[in-house]
Amino acid sequence: MNWPKSNDVLGSVNRGNAIESGLCTLCRADCQGKCETWMSSLRGREILYPRDFGLVTAGSGNTTHVGVSYNSLRIQGLNYGAMGSVNTEQDLLFTDVSLETSFGAQEKTKCRVPFMTGALGSTFIAAKYWDSFAVGCALVGAPIVVGENVVGVDRKSEINKGRITKAPELERRIDTYMNYYDGYGAIIVQMNVEDTRNGVAEYLAEKYGDKVILELKWGQGAKNIGGEIEVSSLDYALFLKQRGYLVDPDPEKPEVQEGYKRGSVKHFARHSRLGYTNLSTYEQVHEEFMNSIKYLRGLGFKRISLKTGSYGMEALAMAIKFASEAELDLLTMDGSGGGTGMSPWNMMESWGVPSILLHAKAHEYASRLAARGKRVVDMSFAGGFAKGSTIFKALALGAPYTKLICMGRAMMIPGFLGSNIEGVLHPERREQVCGNWDKLPAAVSCYGSSAEEIFACYQDVEKKVGRDEMKRVPLGAIAIWCLVDKLSAGLQQLMCGARKFALEDIARHDIASGNRETERETGIKFITDVMDDTAKKIIDM
Repeated sequence: MNWPKSNDVLGSVNRGNAIESGLCTLCRADCQGKCETWMSSLRGREILYPRDFGLVTAGSGNTTHVGVSYNSLRIQGLNYGAMGSVNTEQDLLFTDVSLETSFGAQEKTKCRVPFMTGALGSTFIAAKYWDSFAVGCALVGAPIVVGENVVGVDRKSEINKGRITKAPELERRIDTYMNYYDGYGAIIVQMNVEDTRNGVAEYLAEKYGDKVILELKWGQGAKNIGGEIEVSSLDYALFLKQRGYLVDPDPEKPEVQEGYKRGSVKHFARHSRLGYTNLSTYEQVHEEFMNSIKYLRGLGFKRISLKTGSYGMEALAMAIKFASEAELDLLTMDGSGGGTGMSPWNMMESWGVPSILLHAKAHEYASRLAARGKRVVDMSFAGGFAKGSTIFKALALGAPYTKLICMGRAMMIPGFLGSNIEGVLHPERREQVCGNWDKLPAAVSCYGSSAEEIFACYQDVEKKVGRDEMKRVPLGAIAIWCLVDKLSAGLQQLMCGARKFALEDIARHDIASGNRETERETGIKFITDVMDDTAKKIIDM
């Protein structure tokens, strides 16, 4: 299915090829607009409604009868009743809907909104815009994930005898979030094979105790091999090779160094190792996994999560079973096609299980486990989410197990946008905030020439942090607040229409399939079959 590149109703336009989430296939940090997520990062909930009110009428051009995707699910509404902790003796508004959620086995982690970031790891773009990402997520009460390899690629980190003794970049990321943390949300630190070997868990246990959640990683939706980054410095490539990474082409080879010197070799790709390569049976993987959790518990970690990709049904079942048995706090399942790093394009396009199919099977397997009287781990769905409507559908598809929706690029776009604006409004900060613009594009300047005018939620953030502290809040963090404002209001409206006033009340019957193929693949009833028996009884009374 080809997704439209523009939406005349909202005034949004995609720079590149649009995908189901409304994002472009290739999302640039220097983009001058203006996809729906980009605009929402400026104007918040204003982007929920058709533009030019008073001059227009608008009608939906959406179709749901083609293919199997989140777009082919429809959201149900009810015309009476109300569920949730609300006073039904008074008139109710969509703003009465509570979006607070929590996850965890023994110790609950509270969140103001059911959104979290994807893993923002060793990619340079994650490092450059971290202040915006971390401060923004802390302010809105959403968890943020420090991705893999952050210590390994940090030239200022020190690893002696195979163990970390100094990790300034990792500490910067954690501390930046914790400076604005107020009891809602969480800082999650992800570990891959290299991180495990380098002693990231031991370092975190000594430095931060249980302030962080530790996350083990089994791949992601974009790829089924280890993480990658690209570097353009021969010296840096040699450093990464000495740290134990695979660097391609090999920077130690004389012919490669000569090619770099003459300009034919311009970049090096750093790759991570695969996990579990010495294991060949389910029983071996199970034993290894449970032993690793036991070891981490012994270090003092009370909260541990697992991130898995779109490997297939066996791996999905293993992730759910292992995470539940080990009493992990969260399991994030990332469906194919997403990715914020340097994932191989052929792999991103062709590998793995699409999000809706992975998530539908996750619910099936979780329900099968629950039917045996077993506790099911709290879940987070990832893989192409950027709109409140799709977030509602995913929460309903995975109900009652899904507590959060994980977003990668959607939560990064406001960080880019705010930083670009800050670089123009404060040229002296441009290098510090990684601004890419020399002047405000028309898509921004149409709203004003100051941060107070441009960002619809500026005053909301100022009320929370105070006028003095506002001077230190990155504009990218304010943009994240604006995006979350739009996503939250949109989700509240849909929940209100379904008469669900608390997140835990969202259920699978709140959505319906728009075609029979979607019904078959997801187990969600076709739209005209939902409550059809009840309808016929009413007619026959």
